[in-house]
Amino acid sequence: MILLPFEKLPVEFQCDEVKKYYDILDRERFGLCVKRVIDILLSLVMIVLLLLPMAVIAVIIKATSKGPVLYKQVRVTKYNKTFKIWKFRTMAVGADEAGALVTSANDSRITGAGATLRKFRLDELPQIFHVLSGKMSIVGTRPEVPKYVEKYTPEMMATLLMPAGITSLASIRFKDEDALIGDVSDPEEVDRIYVEEILPKKMRYNLRYISRFGVRRDIYLMFSTVKNVFT
Repeated sequence: MILLPFEKLPVEFQCDEVKKYYDILDRERFGLCVKRVIDILLSLVMIVLLLLPMAVIAVIIKATSKGPVLYKQVRVTKYNKTFKIWKFRTMAVGADEAGALVTSANDSRITGAGATLRKFRLDELPQIFHVLSGKMSIVGTRPEVPKYVEKYTPEMMATLLMPAGITSLASIRFKDEDALIGDVSDPEEVDRIYVEEILPKKMRYNLRYISRFGVRRDIYLMFSTVKNVFT
């Protein structure tokens, strides 16, 4: 995992707020390399082990609702670059146009099978291919849509010094994020709640992760994710 020289980072990263987190990661270059090796090895193993379960999930999605198996959406990863994230589709086709980009409690756009997939985070499984390609990491800040990244403070931009992750401390703490939003149905109000109330809290966890970065912490978060999914 290559960390560019600070002066070669995109201009939006070249500020004092980001520099203090950059310096922490700069001292952990070996750890970043180990992190990438772990990502490659684990993603290869998981692809082999999960290929059949993912095929079964694909059949269930096709059999229970109309539309494609995969949901693709533009998200933001390392150095503010965009990519199309892959997830198993858990909502009705056209859900993005029918409401907010984040879901609320009892969101009517979620399919029957989708609710179960979300509960156990099985909809995230296709992202293991992004880990192998380097667009994502197993542990890291969950990738946001460009609309929300535009709301980042200068300090929040530091979370984009590393690839986006499948899991993180923030995603564990906010695994029931839709319940925090409640039964709000107005898309603008949902966005306001997310940007003003939830996102800043998640970012505090994400920035804490960077300030305490270490391979052992990554391994701990992997096990914590598995534990939290089933409890």
